[in-house]
Amino acid sequence: MIKLNETFESRGRATPLNGMLEPQFEPVLAAFQENYRMEDEVGSAVSVVVDGRTVVDIWGGWRDGAREREWQRDTLVCMMSVSKGITGLAFNILVDRGLVDVNAPVARYWPEFAQNGKESLPVRFILDHRAGLPYIADPLWPGAIYDHKAQCDALARQAPLWEPGTVAAYHIHTQGFLLGEIVRRVTGKTVGQFIRDELARPLHADFHLGNMSARDQARVAEVMPNMEARLFAAKEVEKDTLRSKAFVQNPAEPWPVTLNSRIWREAEIASGNGHGNARAVARIYGAFARGGELDGVRLSSPASIAAMITEQHNITELMQDRPYHQGLGILLNTPEAVYMGPNPRAFGHHGIGGSLGFADPDARIGFSYACNKMHAVGTNGPRAARLINALYGAL
Repeated sequence: MIKLNETFESRGRATPLNGMLEPQFEPVLAAFQENYRMEDEVGSAVSVVVDGRTVVDIWGGWRDGAREREWQRDTLVCMMSVSKGITGLAFNILVDRGLVDVNAPVARYWPEFAQNGKESLPVRFILDHRAGLPYIADPLWPGAIYDHKAQCDALARQAPLWEPGTVAAYHIHTQGFLLGEIVRRVTGKTVGQFIRDELARPLHADFHLGNMSARDQARVAEVMPNMEARLFAAKEVEKDTLRSKAFVQNPAEPWPVTLNSRIWREAEIASGNGHGNARAVARIYGAFARGGELDGVRLSSPASIAAMITEQHNITELMQDRPYHQGLGILLNTPEAVYMGPNPRAFGHHGIGGSLGFADPDARIGFSYACNKMHAVGTNGPRAARLINALYGAL
């Protein structure tokens, strides 16, 4: 095992680098350093679990845009829609246990949902973004994103924007509230509590969805969104588009203020505000990559995972005009939108700006990359791709 505690030259500055990796995976280290030389990288981490064994765990750069605080082993960062994948995995644990039937109406678990034509809308359409509820049509107040009950009450009242099952539109924030409310009705726990109890704690994975303590918040890296990214820009400049309507409930303040605020870290927004690091997310996906078990902890059955990664559709969704090979609560490998290596059965989720987590059940790999300075491209981007290509080239 190679242990790292050094600096390397990047754009005329000495960049801190720490971690460990097995010698076979030195190309991943080279790719990690190349990201700092070729891309607008400030702080980041990458971790790889192969057949239950951590073979890469590297972090480097800085926690802040001023480059005054080094990224540490236990640094956390908001991983944006990587949260959707973790929420999807957690939800499928309920499916595996027989507590939720994806073909049953949502109203079986949430009776108030049976309004305005949604009486028979099945759970699977929420998991695969075909529920027709990509935004709240009767707008709430700015900042209502932090009010779980208000969000869920509005979604329960709302009629679908089109016939459920006919169209895919990425449910940017609403998917998390919809799934989270089903979790709460079935288990008595919020989705953040369920993720903590059923995923994070058993695997010793440092991943948090809401309710972050002051001590944990002190470890969080500054998030630097790129305002050229289509979704970030929609809130500021677009009018009367699906994208802009998805953000009406966000606070009336710039994105950097929202994403670095205390209230953002303490709220449960299951589709977007999970905070973790590459090590935590790679461990979670590492378990699902080998049939649902890691270090003696059984999370799910192989049969349940097979059902979860059965393709539901491959539709160009309306929110961002992107094709997705869609599973139940997770994305399947879609190189033109979210690249997860060479194997088609890989599954996971990216986050706007570059962060990514995925499992490859054929190579038995759990992979994650986390960053704080986001890029503008619509896919998971060149930094993650460089690391992924180096990883598979080293196998």
